[in-house]
Amino acid sequence: MYHQVKVGQETITPIDWEMSPDLTFGTYESWGGRERVRNNDEMVYYFFIDNWGDKPKLCLMERAVKHAKVLAEVTAPKEMIEDCVNSHGKVALFERSYPINSKIRDWLIDNVLDGGNEELVIPLENDSEIEYMGETLPVFKNLEALKKVAPLPSEASIINDDEIAGLIKKWGFFDADLNPEGQFENDFAGFGSEVVIDRKTGLMWQRGGIDIMSQRSMLRAIEELNKEGLAGFNDWRQPTMEEAMSLMASAENEKGVHLNPCFSKEQPFIFVAAQRKPGGYWYVDYKQGRAFWSSGTIPGGFGRLVRKV
Repeated sequence: MYHQVKVGQETITPIDWEMSPDLTFGTYESWGGRERVRNNDEMVYYFFIDNWGDKPKLCLMERAVKHAKVLAEVTAPKEMIEDCVNSHGKVALFERSYPINSKIRDWLIDNVLDGGNEELVIPLENDSEIEYMGETLPVFKNLEALKKVAPLPSEASIINDDEIAGLIKKWGFFDADLNPEGQFENDFAGFGSEVVIDRKTGLMWQRGGIDIMSQRSMLRAIEELNKEGLAGFNDWRQPTMEEAMSLMASAENEKGVHLNPCFSKEQPFIFVAAQRKPGGYWYVDYKQGRAFWSSGTIPGGFGRLVRKV
């Protein structure tokens, strides 16, 4: 039997009980772990626990290739949801979407699905939000202003655990864990709607960026972007650790990230051109305000590309 759920006037079916937040990346980005999706229009629906806010919520997700939308929140017993969250134990700060357990699944089948209580399913509005991108920046006009810039390293590197704190402190970057007193002063200027220039470093940055994907897929995406050109340039790349940390603001902005508001909030943590010795990859996390490494257990990363002016 294919279970179904009513969301407003729409009937959603079937529910995929095997799908979970940690499986979606392998299914839709890296094609690992499950059979490859046959078609880009194929939708999967699954329930999960959203624990990113003040309290955990039971939600219904609609997922496809490069498409993810939370359709509804389900009013479920508070204790049952909290028990599910607690059963996952201590997790990393960036892992706050959990699969449901068998108790929640059975409760959904008994109380919500297949003609159950429709009032327990609260549809969510998914109107496109126009993101605030800060006050208008001065327009970049003068190349002479870039003759004295902070000479941040621009080549890919290998960074050991015992080196990262010294690197961050050398340049005065803010890191919530390693250098909470730091603050690198930028000097941003506008250069069209898609990019911004930091006159302090002589770097041009994407205001937005590239959606979450594996490192291999990210490199392909950068190659394609350079073929098409962004803002008229074809030499975009991943930033080094130093370059990415130079954007880190000491305080969260009104969008909840440690960035100047001229940058989008939709790329909360990004790949950098740095590997960890003895293993792993380094990232910069603007949501938590820190540099961190992963052995590959998290579902890829976002991209915010850079180039020298």
